[in-house]
Amino acid sequence: MGIVIIDVCSANQLTKLDIESILEDEFPEVAVVINQCLSYCGLCGRNPFANVNGKLIAGRTPEQCLDKIRDAIKKELAIYQ
Repeated sequence: MGIVIIDVCSANQLTKLDIESILEDEFPEVAVVINQCLSYCGLCGRNPFANVNGKLIAGRTPEQCLDKIRDAIKKELAIYQ
């Protein structure tokens, strides 16, 4: 079984959702890490985004981004099945 690391900037719109609880409850293999800055200057103010195992995932809304993150998690976990 694999592990998926989700990095989220603390200034990101995505933090309006309780992303840690949502994803860690849904996917036990996932660890969500809220960081002070991910060095994507300006992006966090414009679009919700996260890094999923180092891959940038973004959406127009926090909900859309969360759906894209779920898809990325499933793709990452498929490698370990």
